[in-house]
Amino acid sequence: MNNSTQETHVEKDVHDNQMNTVGNKNAVEVGTNVNPEIETIRSILNRYPHAHRDSLIPILQEVQDLEGYLSPKCIVEVGRHLMLPTSKIYGVATFYNGFRFEKKGRFHIQICRGTACHVKGSLGVLKAFQQSLDIEAGRTTRDGLFSLEVVACIGACGLAPVISVNGEFHAAVTPDNVRKIIKTYRKRAKEQDHVEEK
Repeated sequence: MNNSTQETHVEKDVHDNQMNTVGNKNAVEVGTNVNPEIETIRSILNRYPHAHRDSLIPILQEVQDLEGYLSPKCIVEVGRHLMLPTSKIYGVATFYNGFRFEKKGRFHIQICRGTACHVKGSLGVLKAFQQSLDIEAGRTTRDGLFSLEVVACIGACGLAPVISVNGEFHAAVTPDNVRKIIKTYRKRAKEQDHVEEK
């Protein structure tokens, strides 16, 4: 589902929620037969009882810190609380590349695009990961195994071009190394799953 389609569905949900919450004073009930994700979001929102638009980014950051990403349900709840349309929330969140709209994969790959890594070919590395995993940066593979993120700098310029997979650094990565790296983590996942089955 692309962002515009997702926004349309979420916009309708926000409208429906706002129609059902006449008189809402920015406080939301917690613990009234809601799923854990919504409960978490509402507990954050209740720390901002008189919030306005200027609280949007801190709220989104707190939600993402706890949930790992911004789900459509999150966007609905935040929009309802701040009385903002979801299109506005998506507009702000997509402007900053730090916000995610999908759960991180089991193996979260960060591609450094800092100056040293750029000069040494990190764009080719990024393209190779995108092609091998069939996802764009900021997305997660359908099997939930890998997610891909571009970062401005990992802080390991001497290892350029460098990537990080769940905090494990790989130095001097080339496009030719990419398939081998992916294969290593697929194998690791199978081994971990096999151990858990025992």
